[in-house]
Amino acid sequence: MDLPQATVNGETRSLSGAAPPTTALDWLRGLGLTGAKEGCAEGECGACSVLLARPGVDSPTEWTAVNACLLPAAALSGQEVVTAEGLGDPDALHPVQQEMAQRGGSQCGYCTPGFVCSMAAEYYRAGRCADGEFDLHALSGNLCRCTGYRPIVEAAQALGAPPAGDHLSLRTTAPPPSATATRLPGYLRPADLAEALAALAEPGAVPLAGSTDLGVEANLRGSRPELLVAIDHLDELRTLSIGSDVIEVGAALSLTEIERRLAGAVPLLEDALPQFASRLIRNGATIGGNLGTASPIGDLPPALLALDASVVLVSAAGERTVPLVDYFTGYRETVLAEGELIARVRIPLPLAPVTAFHKIAKRRFDDISSVAVAFALEITDGVVARAGIGLGGVAATPIRATAAEAALVGQPWTAEVVAAAAEVLASTGTPIDDHRASADYRRATLGTSLEKLFAEVGAS
Repeated sequence: MDLPQATVNGETRSLSGAAPPTTALDWLRGLGLTGAKEGCAEGECGACSVLLARPGVDSPTEWTAVNACLLPAAALSGQEVVTAEGLGDPDALHPVQQEMAQRGGSQCGYCTPGFVCSMAAEYYRAGRCADGEFDLHALSGNLCRCTGYRPIVEAAQALGAPPAGDHLSLRTTAPPPSATATRLPGYLRPADLAEALAALAEPGAVPLAGSTDLGVEANLRGSRPELLVAIDHLDELRTLSIGSDVIEVGAALSLTEIERRLAGAVPLLEDALPQFASRLIRNGATIGGNLGTASPIGDLPPALLALDASVVLVSAAGERTVPLVDYFTGYRETVLAEGELIARVRIPLPLAPVTAFHKIAKRRFDDISSVAVAFALEITDGVVARAGIGLGGVAATPIRATAAEAALVGQPWTAEVVAAAAEVLASTGTPIDDHRASADYRRATLGTSLEKLFAEVGAS
């Protein structure tokens, strides 16, 4: 395997001594690049964001903003990194830095380098200028506690196209760096899926994709797996296909990649994904990782349950397909066997034409669900022909609301039927009282979510 090294702001740097639990943030700061800061250590504030050159959806390479506090430094092996220091300097500010300075986008300055990196990722996004505006959701994972957001928003909206000859813009037209096989103490980036499966069969080995969950466990809870097996680069886990009867999504695709590559082909996911954490998190988090953690409050499982999805599991013994409704077996427990991975998610076609995703949380974006409800209905000639309702936050696992579905299927889509089914839905699951919501509140939101859907769709 190649000696581990990374390109940082155009300079090759050795990664020796950067084994887990060293984070990319700590390693970069150890190089003297102290613009990126640790604010929360869990991907909530964006003070640590940096840019990585990753495979693009609309261009060969895309400058992608990620949380350096969550990413293991070892994951930078063979990769290209740009920090706020690499964008510009006091004598030659980058356009993003220039606009932030001119419009008063910084006071204490702690969060500013992170904002600048997230803003630069959107600045270089292929098609941004054709869209006609800066997507402010690119900044949804960055928090500022003193400046206020208006001057930051004004700086973002003032950005034009990158100037001719901009080297970072030109970099997006060439292929991204390949993810070469890497081994460091406690970290393995295997050469292929077979090597990954062999490594995961060993005691103490855990798969690593976007590190948006494992990074938090390491930073806040001191988790120290014996071996992190990186799988996010494996071609076999990064496919996406739309066939005549099924859509298959590779487990190692990031949520941002899925959102852009599906391009609205699955309206329920198109509705759910923007409500999933922040752009910074979605740039790293994978669909396989979200299902693999088996959290009862994960945002994607309710949507995928409503869509009647299945998961394809792979091990050294081969593949097997498990309906998602049978995948979760208990609190953070699944049918995954030792050494087995989620390879793909399968969504059957045709899709139900009436869909909605209702996330009840204390904030509209970048928050954890108190309750999540996903609907996928087919209404033909005023009668509910099929219904899928997925729920999160009301039981030890994400669940299907089968009783409420049965109360709808075969019945006319009327206010009376919906009201009766809403009562059934409100009694589904075993909601608890916690710091996010009371059990009574969760029950109430379940019933009103179906009535809200009826109000949105109207009688058919």
